Amino acid sequence: MNAHLQPSGSAYFITKPTAKPERHTLSVLVDNEPGILARIAGLFSARGFNIDSLTVSETEHEKGLSRITVVTVARPKILAQIKLQLERLVPVHKVHDLTEEGEPLERELALVKVAGTGENRVEALRIADAFRAQVVDASTSSFVFEITGKPNKIEQFINLMMPLGLVEVVRTGLVAISRGAAPM
Repeated sequence: MNAHLQPSGSAYFITKPTAKPERHTLSVLVDNEPGILARIAGLFSARGFNIDSLTVSETEHEKGLSRITVVTVARPKILAQIKLQLERLVPVHKVHDLTEEGEPLERELALVKVAGTGENRVEALRIADAFRAQVVDASTSSFVFEITGKPNKIEQFINLMMPLGLVEVVRTGLVAISRGAAPM
């Protein structure tokens, strides 16, 4: 018997391994109505997929439209199913996979509270300046910095602040838009 046809403990031992999971940023244009966010989150939840980042905001007040940006990690075949199921939801107008369309512009905002005195305080201010983080609140014992940028920039800033007295972090989640002149 061929080795590749030997049972592996799974009932599906003959199937080939599927592609690796990939990170994708989806932009979903929807009617701004109660319950749509729960329906979209439920679609992911029912299939056992995690949402790594989720942001929602009304983008066209006159038309009553909101834009939902979802970042998830899935295998290509599953991601295609998710997109098709999203498109079938009644209040959904468009679904764009910004990752497939090219390098989207992605940004996030974070508020980072750091406590410290003396040298740690000076070092925190120096690092914040290098990262173009703004001081939005200050006391004699702490700072709150506002930083925007790509998620990896924010992660790097947070990691540098940890030994200096990081107290807490609040992040908005990713917002993204495709490059070029074409609208969503």
